[in-house]
Amino acid sequence: MSDHPAFDPTVAALRRMLVNDLFVEVPEEKIGLDDGLQTVVGLDSIGFSELRILCERKFNVQISDDDYTPDNFSSVRRIATLVIKLKGT
Repeated sequence: MSDHPAFDPTVAALRRMLVNDLFVEVPEEKIGLDDGLQTVVGLDSIGFSELRILCERKFNVQISDDDYTPDNFSSVRRIATLVIKLKGT
């Protein structure tokens, strides 16, 4: 999925959201694709809920409760992959 044309712009948008909307203290360029959003980036449960809503609005997708799992929201790569899958592009 990381070779998908929408992958890099999606990753960039996710990193921007984490820093600008959720106020994580890690700079955008330092958030690795596979960094744990809870363990490395420091997102808490409220942050994950807000991130879900931000993704739905920004990417115009509906993230079902079945898709809103710790596994799918564990890293920027996982969320980007989920968003691209939901967009069906």
